Amino acid sequence: MKNLFGGVQWAVFLLASSIAAPIAIANVFGMDSGDTALFVQRTIFVLGLACLIQAWLGHRMPINEGPAGLWWGIFIVYAGLIGVMYPTMEASLQALQSGLLYSGLLFVVFAYTGVVGKMKALFTPTITFVYLLLLVLQLSESIIGGLLGIVEEGQPVDLVVLLGGIVVVSITFFLMGHQTPWVNRYSVLLAIAAGWLIFALLNKTERITFTPDVVVALPQMLVFGPLVWDSGMFVTALFLTILLIANMMASIRVMEMVLKNTFSIEREDRVKQASVASGINHVLAGLFSAIGPVPISGAAGFVSATRNPSIKPFIMGGLLVTFISLFPNLMAVLAALPAPVAYAVIFAIFTKMVEMAFNELAQEKDSEQAYKVSAFGLMIGVGFMFLPPESVAELPAVVAATFSNGLITGTLAAIAIEQYLVWRKKSN
Repeated sequence: MKNLFGGVQWAVFLLASSIAAPIAIANVFGMDSGDTALFVQRTIFVLGLACLIQAWLGHRMPINEGPAGLWWGIFIVYAGLIGVMYPTMEASLQALQSGLLYSGLLFVVFAYTGVVGKMKALFTPTITFVYLLLLVLQLSESIIGGLLGIVEEGQPVDLVVLLGGIVVVSITFFLMGHQTPWVNRYSVLLAIAAGWLIFALLNKTERITFTPDVVVALPQMLVFGPLVWDSGMFVTALFLTILLIANMMASIRVMEMVLKNTFSIEREDRVKQASVASGINHVLAGLFSAIGPVPISGAAGFVSATRNPSIKPFIMGGLLVTFISLFPNLMAVLAALPAPVAYAVIFAIFTKMVEMAFNELAQEKDSEQAYKVSAFGLMIGVGFMFLPPESVAELPAVVAATFSNGLITGTLAAIAIEQYLVWRKKSN
């Protein structure tokens, strides 16, 4: 029974943190409500399968999969190429779904050629600190905006939503720190349930729209057309895969740190297997015309908050998400979760990520070098976060997607600077 409740908690967390990306991408491409619903369904279906594949074949840790921010950026860039490089929306999306398959194959190639294993050594405590802090900084604007009830740019602060959000944040922290083990373990699920009730009482919930004529809807494959060869997309997928491997490495490193420091659990090195599993997941994303998944670093905060490192509830959560995605009416219920409730719970979880970041930095023996690398990485990463998207729109797709993602740019800069300092120290 505890695995079932833990699975429900994982499923709700995965859905709450993943549903915004496919809706935003569908909006950029001008999809109607029907196509948007199907795109969301296919993405959630792939995410559920991706969690199970990683738990079975990959890293075998409780790290949920979410829509990759880099793929999100590439989708937005390619939406801007409609009428320029691609005649129609379908042609652009066809290239993107083909790119996901290219990326999937590249993940496997990099795993078996040893590239992935060599990259793991780059993620030192300092780099992990920079990555975690940039991750929190990048998401903080959306989280605080959601708590203030700001959905669109220029929208005024909703004081009722803010009041409800503060109450939900307080409840989440209270439950996370509760002395009763089962309350602590299911704190996220209880907080979401309490928050949903509070926002219902405040009349701030969305109306649930059911489709009584559709009970089960199986996701379709290759919705945007057959696979095509696109050399420009292949180059984009090549560089994007390397960046996604770096993202995957960071998520695995953070979870390993939590399992070791908090729960005294040692894990075997399975980065090669995790890369192969990510390759399979990207192939599935391409075949089902969805968004490319990536292991989410926020899972470490979730495990730390719920104090439940077991893989069994995580697998149950993946099964539930996959099952739920086949039933449009169940998806409609979960999609109606008030956004401020999700943001309030995520706010509490990400405070744990900040704690982890500073704990990781404290483990670095050469503090002077660590501070110097962190300063460069954070300055560059945060600076790129403030770049207007239109300023990089005319750059090549992979460059535009990278420069519009301060998390990746800052992390790569920190890695380069740290490796240079290490090389200079050895050469002296």
